[in-house]
Amino acid sequence: MRANTLIMIVLAGVFGVLAVVLANIWLANQRTAMAASNGAQISTVVVAAMPLKFGDTLGADKLREIPWPAGAIPAGAFKTTKDAMAGNGTRQALQAISANEPVLASKITGPGQRATLSAVLGEGMKAVSIRVNDVLGVAGFVFPGDRVDILLTRTERGDDGADKSFVDVLLQSMKVLAVDQVADVSKDNPTVVKSVTLEASTKDAQKLTLAAGAGQLSLALRQAAAGKGETTERVTLSDLTGETPDDVAKRQAELDKQAAADAAAAAERQRADDKIAGLEKAVDRVGSQLDELSKVKPVPAVVTAPASKEVVKEVIKYVEPAPPKNVTVGVFRGVKLESYDVPRQP
Repeated sequence: MRANTLIMIVLAGVFGVLAVVLANIWLANQRTAMAASNGAQISTVVVAAMPLKFGDTLGADKLREIPWPAGAIPAGAFKTTKDAMAGNGTRQALQAISANEPVLASKITGPGQRATLSAVLGEGMKAVSIRVNDVLGVAGFVFPGDRVDILLTRTERGDDGADKSFVDVLLQSMKVLAVDQVADVSKDNPTVVKSVTLEASTKDAQKLTLAAGAGQLSLALRQAAAGKGETTERVTLSDLTGETPDDVAKRQAELDKQAAADAAAAAERQRADDKIAGLEKAVDRVGSQLDELSKVKPVPAVVTAPASKEVVKEVIKYVEPAPPKNVTVGVFRGVKLESYDVPRQP
């Protein structure tokens, strides 16, 4: 082995040992400084020894105690594992708890209580479900723990008899408790669901139940940090085109006027057609009468010869006149009478 290589190995080992020693000294100094700066006693807090999900049963193997400043213990935390497991019966996690995260009373059930939806409800709150689909449910991107607004779409008949559609924001910032039958807030895979369960007060639950039969409910996912009190207003079809009610009324008046003009023109055409039909019938009657007259034979005229001594024998020959080839027909156009010669029908 070359001398240079050996020297480099020795130096690397020396520097490594020196780095470990210096790191231990720094960590010891940091712990001492922290304890001195706080000037408070150190207590303990129960944390999760492993990741927990909704419905997991708590046990001594899943919990552990770690040092914690006594003046900074979170509200609802347990100081010892015995306190967390106190009571008759086991406890279950109501939501996902990460490893080394403090176990709070609000995140687990009471002694002997099951991890059901009723255990997640706040004081005086109710759980109410509404039906959704892939579109109304924000394409499955709504998860337990999210906040949503409830939109109500309705169609009503106005005083003029026309149907008018509009959308109202019924409720805001409603907490989603479950999607379908899943209440685990750690769920993060988008899934098309058929129903969403919301946490609501008694009055809001009544509104949701009534609105489900009055129109179509849909969800609008809110930003996680969005607060309440957003000002909303009704949206109608006129808002989609930017038209005002006056514009809509003006266009409707024009349509009504055009419809009235079309109806008057149709009535005038009908009257003209009726007149023409009456004239055609009159022409047919005149033609029939002319046919009847042409069939009547004229009575021959007898001429009395003057008295004469000689008897003159007269021979009378009847010649039937030829029927007319044309027939004159009169047609009224408005108040003017116009005559036409038309071929006589055989």
